Amino acid sequence: MNKKRGGHLRYKVDLKNFMARCEANYRRLHKVFPDMAGDQVRRLGLTTMKDREVVLSVKERTPFTTLLVIEEQSAQGSDRHSEPGWRRPPTLTVRMYHDAKVAEVVACDRMRNVQPKNRYPNKSMLQRDEKAQWNRFLEEWLAVCIEYGYVSTSTRVLLSNNVV
Repeated sequence: MNKKRGGHLRYKVDLKNFMARCEANYRRLHKVFPDMAGDQVRRLGLTTMKDREVVLSVKERTPFTTLLVIEEQSAQGSDRHSEPGWRRPPTLTVRMYHDAKVAEVVACDRMRNVQPKNRYPNKSMLQRDEKAQWNRFLEEWLAVCIEYGYVSTSTRVLLSNNVV
């Protein structure tokens, strides 16, 4: 339970909820990238954004883990870094632990090694629950990919089993 301290509620990490989200994200990642063990890249178009795609790239494979980088890019291949900073979608780095069947966001853009609970205020201006927010964002992003995404090929087959 969160206790009051100095008139503010103290943040307490909800480990059970965090791990449940990481388990669900592991399953979602396998749904959007089923050939992850063999393929290096998966490109997903979104029916809601015709000129954008979500790109999942395998950066590292070990017997028990896979490191993925997930980013949104222009479907025309222009550099995402040409976008103004305020409009640029984040790049997430996700570590998948295959033995535990969990996926955890380990970095967001250039920010990495964030603790589950941060002091606030802090030098980096991270929220107290920054790590949990990253994993919630991944959950929402994957839900959009599953609902509105299609594999970027000549035939657009939606991940939700519909044909466009």
